[in-house]
Amino acid sequence: MADTAGGERMLAHRRLTPSLEVVERFNVYCDESGHLPNDGLKVMVLGAVWCPTARAREIAARLREIRERHGVGARRELKWGKISPARLRMYLDVVDYFFDDDDLHFRALIVPDKGILRHEEFGQDHDTWYFKMYFDLLKVIVDPHHAYNIYLDVKDTRSAAKVRKLHDVLANNAYDFRREVIARVQAVRSHEVEQLQLADVLIGAVAAANRGVPESEAKRAVLEQVRRRSRYSLTRTTLLREPKCNLFVWQGRPPAG
Repeated sequence: MADTAGGERMLAHRRLTPSLEVVERFNVYCDESGHLPNDGLKVMVLGAVWCPTARAREIAARLREIRERHGVGARRELKWGKISPARLRMYLDVVDYFFDDDDLHFRALIVPDKGILRHEEFGQDHDTWYFKMYFDLLKVIVDPHHAYNIYLDVKDTRSAAKVRKLHDVLANNAYDFRREVIARVQAVRSHEVEQLQLADVLIGAVAAANRGVPESEAKRAVLEQVRRRSRYSLTRTTLLREPKCNLFVWQGRPPAG
């Protein structure tokens, strides 16, 4: 409830300030796990890593340096699914870098069980609900005094349509009709964007924490490192304004009666 109230306060403020001078610009890198309706995964996680646009190139270079230091070439992506004993030290270094850099932030929205969704009761389909969840993910990140470039991983041929729809949903719900706050929503390829790869690793850790302990010992070690550095279990909602590792567990509305 606190998450929703915070979003409503933010939107009410925007109604009173239709045009604001931008103080700072941020890049937001979004990815997801288990978002399809029939993918066999009970838990869905939407996640975003964000940083000041002015530092985006430097942060990407630092992530490349970590990869190169461990003998991993530029064509090899950082991905939760690729964590192995041979690359464990590299992924632990990536996690530590995220927590040590004050300009990097992460937020995840966790849906514990897609099986309880009742779209027909709310007059919506899965795609409509999906975009609502993305708004719930991003509304806590967005400050009406700043501007945001939002980047999503290209996953399929529907990426272009998803980008247009998400930009419309975010701008309309935020009363940002001039597209001054949500300046850009763009699909990019994760192998070209290090921050998207970082988002994949952190989302993977959150998803693993909520799906059960991963079978891989190396993945368990990375998960425990994220838990230790964040000081969270990764399975519960954090305070609304938690600045570094912000989590929201979406429970939905209980059935009527």
